[in-house]
Amino acid sequence: MATADFIIIGGGIAGISAACRLASHGKVVVLEAEDALSYHSTGRSAALSHYGIGNRTVRGLTVASRRFFDRPPEGFSEVPLCRQTRALYVAREGMVDALEQLFREMPRFTSTIKRTSEDEIRALCPVLKTGRQAIVAGIVDEGAIRLDPEAMVQGFARGAKAKGGDILTGQRIASIAREGDAWRVKTQAGESWSAPVLVNAAGAWADGVAAMAGVRPLGLTPLRRTIIYFDPPPGTNVADWPFVKTAVDDFYMQPDAGRLMSSPVDEVASDACDAQPEDYDLALAAAKVEDYTSLKVTRIAHRIAGLRSFVADRVPTAGFAPDAPGFFWLAGQGGYGLQTAPIMAEIVESLITGGDWPSGLAALGVTRAKIAPQRLFANS
Repeated sequence: MATADFIIIGGGIAGISAACRLASHGKVVVLEAEDALSYHSTGRSAALSHYGIGNRTVRGLTVASRRFFDRPPEGFSEVPLCRQTRALYVAREGMVDALEQLFREMPRFTSTIKRTSEDEIRALCPVLKTGRQAIVAGIVDEGAIRLDPEAMVQGFARGAKAKGGDILTGQRIASIAREGDAWRVKTQAGESWSAPVLVNAAGAWADGVAAMAGVRPLGLTPLRRTIIYFDPPPGTNVADWPFVKTAVDDFYMQPDAGRLMSSPVDEVASDACDAQPEDYDLALAAAKVEDYTSLKVTRIAHRIAGLRSFVADRVPTAGFAPDAPGFFWLAGQGGYGLQTAPIMAEIVESLITGGDWPSGLAALGVTRAKIAPQRLFANS
């Protein structure tokens, strides 16, 4: 049985970024069930960092991660981690109140937001339907950024390995047990590791990992989301179109490598699994495109589905389990995993090693109590 200081279960962005930080403090082993890192939610994301999703805690985490994307550590990546874009939030008449609430909230976190007229909306994205019984109001954030998930995952993985960490794929967990002062993890292939700290970063499978370890689950809810990719009309250059999202969760669309990607922002309850798109959701995605724009989806060029896992208050959770020494939760990232990963990794490092709370987080309203697992059990 091999020994380490930290075992991390899960090789998505949460687990890999935490491994990079913890590797400075001891031996890290990452165990990923699939044959590649970031196979599930991390690799099936719109990959946009913006302030139009989540609550104040999530937005605070998003702000705190921006400095990493803008100025990553030297040698972290050979390519930029992000590029500037616009996020355009739009509303039909029944959505105006939600848009106004968003407009009041977002300036706490960004100074690059402003109202837009119908003419400006059409200038930003000419295919959007505006006017009566269509889009009547909008706000635009000039400071949104598109992220490069692959560059992020590989950068964190290189950082962990450079500090002596091991990142192992194809390691499906068979059993977890507390033995003395350490956690013993055995894989289905019969290999075993032991460490005093076990970080549960298993995404949609995190509650299942906890059950295997005899730890009380968080009550995670995996929700399936569908994304379609389709070609714009011939000769149409969509490269400068913004990310477009309705003020309520009904539709989003953005350019992607010459194509358009879109989602009906669906949330379909699911078991933890390798999510696949279903026919109804694909049809709904195409219908939303044709409802909000003048485009026709004659062919879906590519389709994906991914699981976004939430706890009850939809805030990412990080902290030691109250009922199991050395068992550390890093779960419930929902749709914010990529855009909050850098600061969440710093938080993990702080909480596990006893270091200082990351600078500036308290001023953004992000405290230990707001992300601690204990908050989810307080009323039960």
